[in-house]
Amino acid sequence: MIKKLLTVEFLKIKRKGFWFLTFLGPFGVIALQMVNYGVRKDYLLQQSDNDWEYFLMNTSVFIPLALVLGIAILTSFMTSIENETNAWKQLIALPVSKLSVYLAKFTVLSSLLFVSSILLMVFTLAYGMVLDLGDVPYVEILKHSIYPFFAVLPVLALQLWIATVSQNQGIPITTGILGVILAYSSFSLPDWMIWKWPSLTNQWDQPLINVGLGIGAGCLLYLIGMLDFARRDVK
Repeated sequence: MIKKLLTVEFLKIKRKGFWFLTFLGPFGVIALQMVNYGVRKDYLLQQSDNDWEYFLMNTSVFIPLALVLGIAILTSFMTSIENETNAWKQLIALPVSKLSVYLAKFTVLSSLLFVSSILLMVFTLAYGMVLDLGDVPYVEILKHSIYPFFAVLPVLALQLWIATVSQNQGIPITTGILGVILAYSSFSLPDWMIWKWPSLTNQWDQPLINVGLGIGAGCLLYLIGMLDFARRDVK
């Protein structure tokens, strides 16, 4: 049954701009570096003995913003599809559980984010090779692209929860904007705030801590949101 629900959800987002946004996020992050290095490449290459490390550091500044903003847009778009067509009651009327419906939506959204992370890895590698930064640190590029995906899962779970239970879609949009502001100010946030985790920074200087916290808190918020959605009347 979950397979059929996933098929339905992917059909719903077809020609709705979801895949374009999935591509636009990682491309935008690297496009900023194209401008940055295109204007002052010689200066930037003089700032560090490790050109790849410095390039990844510059890129990583924009990844949390892209992820949090992308989550806010995608979750809002996904739930608006149901609201605009008044499809919630029709969907729930089918012989499927609310838990399965919620799981399908979370799976589709997380899949889109994961595809974005893979594209980011590809774009980062490609442009770094164009810049001829030296020996390619494949493992670091993988970590740089994939770790934020796991660290941002709590934000995804929270936004989906808010979007699915809110009568007014202005609420998840407002929450999403607030999340983007917090992600932008992540350097000044305490380590326990979920909007800081995609930056992979903490007082221990261990990115894996953020990854572990993201997976754990993401699962917890997903379960809370799913159970809350299941007990509520549909919109």
